[in-house]
Amino acid sequence: MKIMISYPALKGKGSPMLTQNRQFQWMTIGSYIYPIVPAYAATLLHNDGHDVLWYDGIAEQHSYDHFLKTVESERPDLLVLESKTPVIKLHWQIVRDIKKVSPDIRVVLMGDHVTAMPDESMLATPVDFIITGGDYDFSLKGLADTLSGKGDMPSGIYYRDGETIKNSGVFSLKSNDLNSLPFINRDLTKAHLYYEKWKKREPFRYTMAGRDCQWGKCTFCSWTTLYPNFRTRKVDSLLDEIEMLVRDYGVKEIFDDSGNFPAGGWLEKFCHGMIERGLNKEILFSCNMRFDYLVRQPDLLGLMKKAGFRKMKSGLESANQATLDRINKNIKVENIVDGCRLATEAGIDIQLTVMVGYPWETRADAERTLDLARTLMSKGHAEMLQSTVVVPYPGTPLFDESLKNGWIRFEDPKAWERYDMTEPVLTMPDMEAEEIVKMCSDVYKSFITPKFILRQLLKVRKLEDLNYVFRGGKAVWGHLLDFAKIRA
Repeated sequence: MKIMISYPALKGKGSPMLTQNRQFQWMTIGSYIYPIVPAYAATLLHNDGHDVLWYDGIAEQHSYDHFLKTVESERPDLLVLESKTPVIKLHWQIVRDIKKVSPDIRVVLMGDHVTAMPDESMLATPVDFIITGGDYDFSLKGLADTLSGKGDMPSGIYYRDGETIKNSGVFSLKSNDLNSLPFINRDLTKAHLYYEKWKKREPFRYTMAGRDCQWGKCTFCSWTTLYPNFRTRKVDSLLDEIEMLVRDYGVKEIFDDSGNFPAGGWLEKFCHGMIERGLNKEILFSCNMRFDYLVRQPDLLGLMKKAGFRKMKSGLESANQATLDRINKNIKVENIVDGCRLATEAGIDIQLTVMVGYPWETRADAERTLDLARTLMSKGHAEMLQSTVVVPYPGTPLFDESLKNGWIRFEDPKAWERYDMTEPVLTMPDMEAEEIVKMCSDVYKSFITPKFILRQLLKVRKLEDLNYVFRGGKAVWGHLLDFAKIRA
């Protein structure tokens, strides 16, 4: 069977941040994050004897016409699209366009939006299958097996039987063993195309130790839609993969894109493994990490630094304890402050993320969050700061709460294309939409103060440090352009 896993170019307001539960945003300067789970799917299907074509028109900057011509020339049996709320309507049109090329091409949609609202897409467009749940790799292989006459339909699949829409029940991840997955075929999936803007060394690659996070209950997070339970690979499995990436691809830097990197004994064993295998001398390693785990195990931070950890992305979200409690973050403001300080004292950089636009917060609440973030930056307890507008994605408790309380600004709550972070989705008690967006923009001005610039320049020890500073400046300029474009 010929299977095409596709990310076609999208006509919008810039380069779309689409894959794997991103806070979707149209970017002036594109950022191409490796879609790891679809890459696992491509590898499984390829290993099973299918003819797999990996097509990312976003990362490779191909036109939409190029995509349609590729579909016409390749004529895949199965064409797979990962979607998200702000671009779901664009993908509905893409499905229609594919069917015009050939009605015989069977199309699959997957992602958090269609997991939350599968019937909507089945009715809106002639898509053949919808995969619900986040294990696209296991589900796609199961679907391909079924279509090849090798087994029963896996759970969580919506499909057509004539004019009737049917499904194979609620998706379940329980039988999907992450340790049974092969290492991703990085050549097949063109892993060299993808990177973080803040990368310091090349080659740069991604890994994924687990799916979801240990807490996994934040009301705004789409991971809860895709992955109800946290699962991890064995420590040795990840270490073996890193060893392979160093040996076969000469990799110098890795970001692990788990929703939250495993903590506790798992993390300690991983650090010792990195040191024992000498991998800490080969690569820089970064990941997502909750602040409370840093505070609970402060002695582990020194070990993490020795093991090669360079940066951690951590969600500040809000400096107001009432908001942290309301979004079920399960963290204290003091944990955030202490976690930033302890990490930077150990020599590990912190990238903070904050959100503006909670419907129960006032202007003073939002300013308190930004003041804390800037304070941490000015003290050198955070190296980077990222701000986003709060977006209540379907499938999350925040979306349900917003519908119930009438917080959504739009007359039509299903105006999905407006959930793209170019404007607030939710109302605030004493702030207009333009003020909320401006507040997000002002966050990035924290990077252009003389004190911050001087601190970055004092860190320069070699050429890669200088290149990193210039790339960071370019990224900040891009974000300022993004928000300037929004206000215009």
